[in-house]
Amino acid sequence: IFFRDQTMATMHSNFATFSNGAVLEPQARRTQWTAPLAVAMGSAVGAALFVMVASGPQQAAYTAQSTTTATPPTLMRTGYSSRPDTRALPPSTYAARAPALAAASDADDRAPVPQGAPAGTQPHVLWSWVLLLGVPLAWALYGLRRGLLGASPTPVSLHAVAVNAETEEEFDARKFRRSLNKTGRYSRKLQKLPESVEQMEEDGVGYSRTGLVAQMRTGDFKFAVGDVTVELAEAYGFCWGVERAVQMAYEARKTFPDSKIHVTNEIIHNPTVNNRLLEMDMSIMETTTDAKSFAGLGEGDVAVLPAFGASVQEMQALNDKKVQIVDTTCPWVSKVWNAVGSQKDADHTSIVHGKWAHEETVATVSFAGKYLVVKDMEQAEYLANYILNGGDKDEFLKYYGAEAMSAGFDPEAMLDKIGLANQTTMLKGETVAIGKLLESTMMQKFGPQNLNEHYMVMDTICDATQERQDAMYKMMETASEYDLMLVVGGFNSSNTSHLQEICEHNKVKSFWIDSADRIDVDTNTILHKMSWGELVETKEWIPAGPLKVGVTSGASTPDKAIEDVLDKLFKIKDPNFKGIDPKECAPMVSPTH
Repeated sequence: IFFRDQTMATMHSNFATFSNGAVLEPQARRTQWTAPLAVAMGSAVGAALFVMVASGPQQAAYTAQSTTTATPPTLMRTGYSSRPDTRALPPSTYAARAPALAAASDADDRAPVPQGAPAGTQPHVLWSWVLLLGVPLAWALYGLRRGLLGASPTPVSLHAVAVNAETEEEFDARKFRRSLNKTGRYSRKLQKLPESVEQMEEDGVGYSRTGLVAQMRTGDFKFAVGDVTVELAEAYGFCWGVERAVQMAYEARKTFPDSKIHVTNEIIHNPTVNNRLLEMDMSIMETTTDAKSFAGLGEGDVAVLPAFGASVQEMQALNDKKVQIVDTTCPWVSKVWNAVGSQKDADHTSIVHGKWAHEETVATVSFAGKYLVVKDMEQAEYLANYILNGGDKDEFLKYYGAEAMSAGFDPEAMLDKIGLANQTTMLKGETVAIGKLLESTMMQKFGPQNLNEHYMVMDTICDATQERQDAMYKMMETASEYDLMLVVGGFNSSNTSHLQEICEHNKVKSFWIDSADRIDVDTNTILHKMSWGELVETKEWIPAGPLKVGVTSGASTPDKAIEDVLDKLFKIKDPNFKGIDPKECAPMVSPTH
């Protein structure tokens, strides 16, 4: 009992249960099983010793009594049998005693307890073994079960994703992810079911085929209603990875019609799409600032990983719970994971241009070894200066914060070899500039001839993000022609925030909204967001007279969201507006990047 309690205390304090989503490092996983089993073995040995001691006097009494019976003293019982052990008898003695031996043997065939044995001696010793071995074993197994299944729920940490130096060599995150393919419970392939595409369009979460956006796309990206002219950016809206993720979620519902389906985060950063998944009886798991609980998942359920990925710790937890995993992670995000994995293998510290709290970056650093997340050029310049000139270590750690770096990060020892990676939705130009800065820094410190030994870089900038930003920059070349810009996309969408940032940088009047619900037609009021996060309400945002409006949208925004926003704009300008007549257009050719 003492050792069981000590084991339970150790299990509860040193690591969390994985039944509700906690993730154990390899060493902890071994401890999780070996500690309770050690208790079981110790209990068994202790019980065996107790039985030997306790049954000693009883055995002696039986032996003494058996010498007074007709049974010869050499009839030593072996287990249940009363058959004597005659191996020690000389031939003459054996021959003389043959009748008695035969009688004893016949009696044993008829009854398990021989004549002359003390009543109940053998069963009592047997049941002593059963009870004294079985109870401690059951008690230890109960402790094992409590340790695995019954502890207080401990969610998966979203930020404490680094492994320590001892564990780092033992666990290969990329290898683990590949191993999921062998479980039979993992899929990351698009089935391309036509009915899913049709259902997405019907629900307004896919590409438009007959609406205003489709008509502009197949024309010259312009459309006029009354005295309002709208111009759509040449690259806008749903990217290939996002469209693929949503379609895979729809296919999951069709493939597993009777299963509970849990999306481990918003499938994409768009409220319209996520609300539609809720209507399809899928749940979206809640995430706090620091943790996520998988307590509601059970064996046979389906877990859908979002387009921006999930940490390897979450994948471990889901695999341990034996759920079906549908991995919709964008291949461009997976490319970043491969980059930081290669940097880890080469013992380089990964410098990730991104936001440490963004779900994609959380997933990315879980595949890295040593890492530091830099948000912008200012933080990159601080890093470059420290590499070249040194500085105060404590100040460095405080400047970036513990959330932005791997556990035990030491800037004095971990910045001689670095590699660059990025959150795919960051500004392309800033990522490129940070890369050039770091390359120049390492060249200056170690010399051009040694650059390849100290600096690694792969092109991990997402084409879709780049194209939408380039299209916005192109519109800014004629910014004076627009009376205002509309930026449509989720308020928690990083790539959309950068489109708004481009407008603000060029001093263009712009309004970033996540849906048409932010517009009040009757009062001509709009609730919009600035790139730095402030929500602002603007009245009379649509002026009288002729109006030219530029429109773009983030990579997580379906065409229908743009159409709904423009419908309200036209309604403000003309209360009699009845909507845009549908027109069959050429189908959208889904891009491959």
